[in-house]
Amino acid sequence: MSTATTTPPPTEERRDAAASAAARANRLRVLNVVFEARAFIALAVLIIVFTLLSDTFLTVTNVITMTKHVAINGILALGMLLVILKGGIDLSVGSIVGLSGVVAGELLGGVTLFGVVAYPPVWVTILVAIAVGTLVGAVNGILVTRFNVAPFIATLGMLYVARGAALLISDGETYPNLGGDPELGNTGFNYLGGGKILGIPVSIYLLAILAVVFTVLIRKAPFGRWLYATGGNERAAELSGVPVKRVKARVYMISGACAALAGLIIASELTSAAPQAGETFELNAIAAVVIGGAALSGGRGNVRGTLVGAFVIGFLADGLVNLGVSTFWQILIKGAVIVLAVMLDQGQQRFQKRGAAAAAAAQTSAS
Repeated sequence: MSTATTTPPPTEERRDAAASAAARANRLRVLNVVFEARAFIALAVLIIVFTLLSDTFLTVTNVITMTKHVAINGILALGMLLVILKGGIDLSVGSIVGLSGVVAGELLGGVTLFGVVAYPPVWVTILVAIAVGTLVGAVNGILVTRFNVAPFIATLGMLYVARGAALLISDGETYPNLGGDPELGNTGFNYLGGGKILGIPVSIYLLAILAVVFTVLIRKAPFGRWLYATGGNERAAELSGVPVKRVKARVYMISGACAALAGLIIASELTSAAPQAGETFELNAIAAVVIGGAALSGGRGNVRGTLVGAFVIGFLADGLVNLGVSTFWQILIKGAVIVLAVMLDQGQQRFQKRGAAAAAAAQTSAS
């Protein structure tokens, strides 16, 4: 004769405990959603505040101008996003901005080959400058992957190397009048940063194109899956067959190429190139990525959030300028925003852990 055992119905205390755990999990889930949307909330608050304080902030002309400024940091931030997704950092992008402009200035001013001065066309100048930025990124990748140098140290060293190279090539001087000469066939460089299509600056189109390409690369291509896997758990990714070293090297090369493009846009807009260009730009790029929801530890982030983060940084800077705020205060506020962004990122990770623990507790109490 067999006896069947039945699970007794949950007591009142167990039901209360399950309800309490479920409510706590829901609260943490809501807070996590708020943290995820922090970049959108910050951007909305900035637009509302600056619109109330200035009549010209939200005009069409000013919005286009601000978006043009955002495009430069946005391009830098997209390259930085890939590096941060894999758990690294790239401090050399600001120096690459200056170096690429100097390379363009040197080529547009004429290059002496075998006693003959050659003036490369603009498209050759652009490709060479981007190739130089990619090369600096490749050196970063080699230092990190082959010599196991910490990304912070490797890219910090290349920050000084690239800046020093720009100063040596230019002898510390600015290259003026990069518009070219029709007789030499090297005109059109100023179109990259100053040209417009249907009233919209070319740099904004470049940002939009890169955003689409990076979105497809991250979401659809195997490289994107490898990138998230490497950033989430490098050892596990390596054991799963992910080419971790190749992924690391490529993200630094892409970051260098993006920085070079940003430098070319700046030099084109100003029709001059200075070796000091791009100083502290790496901080703006990192801030945009972190504000956009990416984790500095790697494995979390997306293009949409990074672009919103770039708009937050750009609109904040231009809004303060529009209000006549002192440059010193602007630097202080920008630094505070970067620190706050990192603090929020750490807070989000803690809430995610608590939410997972609360959800597990709710399931245990309900069973």
